[in-house]
Amino acid sequence: MKLIDSSGSYTADTFSREGGAKAIVALDALSASPEASGVEVPNTTSVEALAPYFGQLELIAVTFPGYMDGRGFTVAKRLRNAGFKGAIRAVGPLIAEQFAYGLSCGFSEFEIPDEHAARMPEEVFKAATKAFSATYQRGYANRGENILEARRAARQEGKNA
Repeated sequence: MKLIDSSGSYTADTFSREGGAKAIVALDALSASPEASGVEVPNTTSVEALAPYFGQLELIAVTFPGYMDGRGFTVAKRLRNAGFKGAIRAVGPLIAEQFAYGLSCGFSEFEIPDEHAARMPEEVFKAATKAFSATYQRGYANRGENILEARRAARQEGKNA
């Protein structure tokens, strides 16, 4: 698996699924692992199940069974809205075209299979960070004013001129 940070660069993973200081465990093992600072959850997990652990966790890794299953984007957005400040990682066979959207939903990093990384070099992810300068949806990070708000402001400015 390759880890991609928010700049689109491949980076080393400081967390481990094999225990240690920065362990990633499954949600059902989290209450029995107070030393764990990371948890990996399916993209169907509720924020309410994770909220009691926000103070303990540095990382929440949300798994995607396939690139066409977008429920993980909603999980990331809900985690940010609930106040989680740590890293949120998208894990699975995601594609570069989903990178900018994932970042705007609240993901901090992507972990993709090696075979995907072989087809999508680092430059593709770096370019994807600049793919969209605005969104139609409100409230997405790193995008500033959305398209609809910009259009409304332009119309209002035209009326006032």
